Amino acid sequence: MRNIDTIILALFFLFLVALIALDIFLFVSLMRQGDERNRLIVWKASAFTLLATAGGHVVDIVIPLAQRQPVESSNPFVQLGVMALVFFLATLYYKRKHSV
Repeated sequence: MRNIDTIILALFFLFLVALIALDIFLFVSLMRQGDERNRLIVWKASAFTLLATAGGHVVDIVIPLAQRQPVESSNPFVQLGVMALVFFLATLYYKRKHSV
């Protein structure tokens, strides 16, 4: 039983490290200057990330209101992790789409 707990804890730690790496990738990509194609890819990935984040917030507000429950705030670390993951996946998609 103790071995399984250690494995689960190690996997969770790796997941946290991956999210932190994706957060760093997000900020570095937004700050880095590049050619026009790279700026277009970052711009489109940023727009998609904003759309996904805003959509998630709308869903987080509308569902509790429809069920007549109080609206609860989300965990900021979870929000940042989801944003970084969406930005990373959108960047991969747009790099593949706009590659020569």
